[in-house]
Amino acid sequence: MFHMGWFLGKGFGVYGWNGQWSGNVAKDVARPDLFVDMAKGLERAGFDYLMLEDSSVLPDVYGSSFDYALKVATVRHDPMPLVPLLAAQTRHLGIVSTAATTFYPPFLAARLFRTLDHLTEGRVGINLVTASPHAAAQNYGLAQHVEHDARYAMAAEWTRAVKALWDTWDADALVLDERAGIFADPSKVHYANFEGEHYRTRGPLNTVPSPQQHPVICQAGGSPAGRELAAEHADTIIAIGAGLDGMKEYRDDISARVLKYGRKPADVKVLFLVDPVLGDTDEDAAARRDRRNAAQAADLEAVLSGMSYLSGFDFAKFDLDAPFPDIEGKSNGHQSMVDAMARAGRGRTLREVASTRRNAESVELVGTPDTVAAQMGEVMEHVGGDGFLINGLVTRKNITEICDGLAPALRRRGLIRSGYPFETFRENLLEF
Repeated sequence: MFHMGWFLGKGFGVYGWNGQWSGNVAKDVARPDLFVDMAKGLERAGFDYLMLEDSSVLPDVYGSSFDYALKVATVRHDPMPLVPLLAAQTRHLGIVSTAATTFYPPFLAARLFRTLDHLTEGRVGINLVTASPHAAAQNYGLAQHVEHDARYAMAAEWTRAVKALWDTWDADALVLDERAGIFADPSKVHYANFEGEHYRTRGPLNTVPSPQQHPVICQAGGSPAGRELAAEHADTIIAIGAGLDGMKEYRDDISARVLKYGRKPADVKVLFLVDPVLGDTDEDAAARRDRRNAAQAADLEAVLSGMSYLSGFDFAKFDLDAPFPDIEGKSNGHQSMVDAMARAGRGRTLREVASTRRNAESVELVGTPDTVAAQMGEVMEHVGGDGFLINGLVTRKNITEICDGLAPALRRRGLIRSGYPFETFRENLLEF
């Protein structure tokens, strides 16, 4: 069996704006309804978790303005208040919310996620990002963002500080003896007294032990620095592999890295991003894929805007029919993605790269639900990974196709869970 999750690439944002199947999107803006519907569907389908991406910037790299971002509704609300609302409507689904380690003080993050672990009854996870745009850093008072590898080193230390704070209360510290007047055992509550190069925090937390003690840690490790952070701390990883061989290389690399930290490869669940295209027949699905690819190729502005956001380079300034610009090793943004852009651009024009660029996915999955289920089983058997993260557009139509079409086909093959044997997110994640 393998695990399933859904990566919400716009976090608590707007999905399907001005799209054919977006439903009442104008009424969904800043409301929880779409996400509640989704969480219920994912739990019914047996998913392990949904992951809410986040960002602290209104993108203004493309065209040196935020005009395009506003045109296509590129906004994100804070996902943290959404977490308990989703938990209140579900019983088993893990809910992962993003925190930028560069901008959250360790004490604030440790206390927040300890509280959310209580409010979700042990089903919260934290997705660690370092953030990449200079504009985001400037929103928090920095002149420029920290250099890529340095901020990952800071993130590793930040996570050690947060874990030290979570450990300031022993799991059995609560006594709750009202007759004796003893709320907690003082001998089981400790100072953290964490001192590192970048962070120091005294502790202890003024919050009681929570169901998981350590909420599940999620991380997207693509660059060498990102993979190292994931190997040391992550319980589950958002991964992109370039086809079967790239996926296997990634899983093998993470397995080797985690051993250095005294961990077992089975302790880290690697889920690969995919965007299945489903249809009533294989031919229908192939036609849908072709239409989707053609629509993406035709909307060059959307592609260029996305490339600008990820890289920090304004692609509106480059000649579409000139050779692809030299950006390799020059970005402080998502380095693994920027390097992939640079590789794709060798010997090609910017127009050629943009017109063939697709949503992030590790392997193409196209067909009926049963066909795609069989493909997913074969992929995992070859790769040795732990599962998949759906990276599709969040509309009620897409959610239904995945939850009521693909998931049952996977379950019939014995590939995904048919129930949740444990109470907490961590226990269910580590079940297999």
